[in-house]
Amino acid sequence: MLVSTEFDSVRPRPVRFCSEMLAGTHLMLHIGPMTKFVLPPDIAGLIAARNKVRDHYAQKLRTLGSVVELSFTLDGNLIGDLGEALAVDLFDIRLVGTKSHEAIDGFTPDGRTVQVKATGTGRGPAFRQTETRADYLIFLDLDLDNAVGEVIFNGPEHYAVAMLPDVFVGQRSLTRGQIRAADSLVKAEERLSRRG
Repeated sequence: MLVSTEFDSVRPRPVRFCSEMLAGTHLMLHIGPMTKFVLPPDIAGLIAARNKVRDHYAQKLRTLGSVVELSFTLDGNLIGDLGEALAVDLFDIRLVGTKSHEAIDGFTPDGRTVQVKATGTGRGPAFRQTETRADYLIFLDLDLDNAVGEVIFNGPEHYAVAMLPDVFVGQRSLTRGQIRAADSLVKAEERLSRRG
């Protein structure tokens, strides 16, 4: 079950509010247009714990006269796994059984392939040069301080990868502006439907 609300002009509240509000529920609150959402309680709790550790050591280091700031950044693998879990919640994606499927993370309910990418740093998605491309791309931006997320891109992957060079080595990232521009090209009927 999803709860939809109109909070377009209201800044999301911190993790503590979100996790208390959703504690013991399986609801996902949508904020404003259907691109923003509050992270589920289990994920919000993980982030709150990270923030507590970060704040504890920031205070301890200041007490010791240090100017060092430890950010306790969640690594790419964890953010990627959170993105895939959220894609399951938001779009009913069925994840592939193994990580060996190049550039394919899952399938839509009707069998189309999906690549899921996520960031916790506000950057654009990174791509590798692969022979296989998914039918669809979901790109999520996770605001780890406020326990909210936003679907930045939802549509056929070809719109996004068209902004990459034809040939490159390693990986290439799109900027936030590029991925938003690619999303603006997606027609409403080309988007994956959200649960609810």
